[in-house]
Amino acid sequence: MSSLAPVLKIRAIKATAVNVPMTYALGTSRQRITTAPLLLIDLLTEEGVTGRSYLFCYLPAAAPAIIKILEEVERAVQGESVVPLDLWRKLAKRFALIGVQGIVRMALAGLDTAAWDALAIAAGLPLARFIGAAPKPVPAYNSCGLGLMDNPEAVADEAEKLLAGGFRAIKLRLGYPTLRQDHAALDAVRKRLGDGVDVMVDYNQALSVAQALERGRMLDAENVVWVEEPIRHDDYVGNARLARALATPVQIGENFSEVTAMATALAARASDYVMPDLERIGGVTGWLRAAALAAAHGVEMSSHLFPEVSAHLLAATPTCHYLEYVDWADAIVQQPLRMVDGCALASDQPGNGLVWDDAAVARYRAE
Repeated sequence: MSSLAPVLKIRAIKATAVNVPMTYALGTSRQRITTAPLLLIDLLTEEGVTGRSYLFCYLPAAAPAIIKILEEVERAVQGESVVPLDLWRKLAKRFALIGVQGIVRMALAGLDTAAWDALAIAAGLPLARFIGAAPKPVPAYNSCGLGLMDNPEAVADEAEKLLAGGFRAIKLRLGYPTLRQDHAALDAVRKRLGDGVDVMVDYNQALSVAQALERGRMLDAENVVWVEEPIRHDDYVGNARLARALATPVQIGENFSEVTAMATALAARASDYVMPDLERIGGVTGWLRAAALAAAHGVEMSSHLFPEVSAHLLAATPTCHYLEYVDWADAIVQQPLRMVDGCALASDQPGNGLVWDDAAVARYRAE
């Protein structure tokens, strides 16, 4: 943390659920998602500084449960100093019996991210500088849409649209019933976009190890950047087998539950790359630990979702690889993340750059 860290006291925590329509439907091998259920978190301090973050709830029904956890968090930390590490320690003890997993972990990560935002705002520094890094353009891939569709040409049509704004990399969801269908979708995208566009492939844990070996060998001939979560995310033995057998790099990490899970995966050599998720790895505090761990292992590290904050954090990640871009929060923030020539440019304003558009929040507010 910067030596300019100010002293702030927690006054209250405010959480607001919104349901934002997605520009492109997210059709994964697990389910089809057309709206983004987000939970906006405001950390109010006695000094008048407000830190902000948001969570992606996956299901709208999860938001009220997380709000209830945040109410308990507020009771535990009201009046405490905004010191992220101390807050984690205190709250980990508070929730020890229920476990810092699932919605509890999400709530604590949301608080942690908002706490770092508040401290950076009070110091008058962008988050990247506050945590000791120089902001820089971060290569990004467009992860909006490109889900499972009936017609490969429809997939290619959407892929072409995702290059708007200068993107030179996209993520394609696979996991069709057959290998042939997977190959048809990838082939249609490749023919439409040409060889100058990087393609990442995500299976969302749809395959068995045997299926992943078969489909992975098909991908080996297609020069994709990585194959993401081909099998169950926590089957580190199976993922390590795939990483050894396939020429295509294996990517996992969005489901790492705090840094201990990432350490276990790296020790098992379960992947070639890692991509922690801000709300699962433990907010900014967890991310910084993960970045140090990835650096120690010499493993390239990307982000999962939350591009506005991730652009700052990847600038401070020694093995920075790719930022995953989604536009889900654009509709409810005053200044969406800037993208230039396929790179993300973190906000140069104090904090992480998240400021809500109150009118839009009211329009999309969930019942």
